[in-house]
Amino acid sequence: MEPIYLDYNATTPLAGEVIEAMRPFLEGHFGNPSSRHAYGHRTRSAVATARRQVADLLGATPGEIVFTGGGSEANNLALTGIARARRSKRDHIVTSAVEHPAVLEVCRYLAANGWRVTRVPVDETGRVDPAEVAKAVTHRTALVSVMHANNEVGTIQPIKAIAEIAHRGGALMHTDAAQSVGKIWARVRDLDVDLLSVAGHKLYGPKGVGALYIRRGTKIERLIHGADHESGLRAGTENVLGLVGLGAACELAGRQLDTRGEHTRRLRDLLYEGLSERVPDTQRNGHPTECLPNTLSLSFRGLDANTLLTEAPEIAASAGAACHSGGTAISATLRAMGVPPIWARGTVRFSTGAQLTAPEVEHAIEVIAAAVEALRARAR
Repeated sequence: MEPIYLDYNATTPLAGEVIEAMRPFLEGHFGNPSSRHAYGHRTRSAVATARRQVADLLGATPGEIVFTGGGSEANNLALTGIARARRSKRDHIVTSAVEHPAVLEVCRYLAANGWRVTRVPVDETGRVDPAEVAKAVTHRTALVSVMHANNEVGTIQPIKAIAEIAHRGGALMHTDAAQSVGKIWARVRDLDVDLLSVAGHKLYGPKGVGALYIRRGTKIERLIHGADHESGLRAGTENVLGLVGLGAACELAGRQLDTRGEHTRRLRDLLYEGLSERVPDTQRNGHPTECLPNTLSLSFRGLDANTLLTEAPEIAASAGAACHSGGTAISATLRAMGVPPIWARGTVRFSTGAQLTAPEVEHAIEVIAAAVEALRARAR
């Protein structure tokens, strides 16, 4: 039997509707969208449809969507592209202490090349205080970049309030919404952001494809040079198959977001209630209300998360964030939140999804509880 999948924040399976939308472009529609003949027209039209579908989910216009090779590339284009475009007058970037490496590593690169970077702290729930951003923004700040929702603990940030502070100081506002798009509403006008990053594989679409919303009129420099694809911002023949899948995933999310959110919240709460009742010395991390509906960061006191997951092979979950979960080091997010090491080392991120069922969650509770009991018995 396959393990029970509780790692939807790491990646999601392709939705059936997405597979069906992609199938014709896998089996027959192979034309280059730049070609002027019928083969190109068909794929060019498909790319335009996908751009509209992404824009509709975000509340943007199609002309404000630039397709990328994933969420990490979208973040790189946003931060580096804006930094280069504004470097003559503004050489400062503000971000938070709990960003994904796809933002923090870009900031490190920029810092090594002359830009100043300020990382504002978070509170014990992982939330940024807008007042801290206000203290950090100066007349030299080019960009403020704060993620919409944290990938490890699920905490949702007050993006609109932060954006207001950024704009008041003459800075632009970017949010990494890879974990929020498809789970909660992420409408660019409501958030008042200038740039927003999307990752296809986080919302039941394909891997290797993403998008960056760029507010109309925002000046940004390209990273990939060549022909004038994507309004001159990303050279390279379009990944039509992936873009069709991304567009279909966004359209599906727009129709199902509320019901999907309720489903994942119900299963997350079932998991939390079952584990907190069965397993002593557990602690939930993140904001109690401003949190993604599917995300549960749970610490098991005195245990090692990787050892616990090895003890429970019937469960597929992550020790911290999946993209850097290989070791036993405490995650930067938990450190920034001030979680004590005796709790932090035993932290597992469970994330529920559309295909998960209540019986699977109930079985997972039994398996995890038994694994914790076995490990603690050995340690006594």
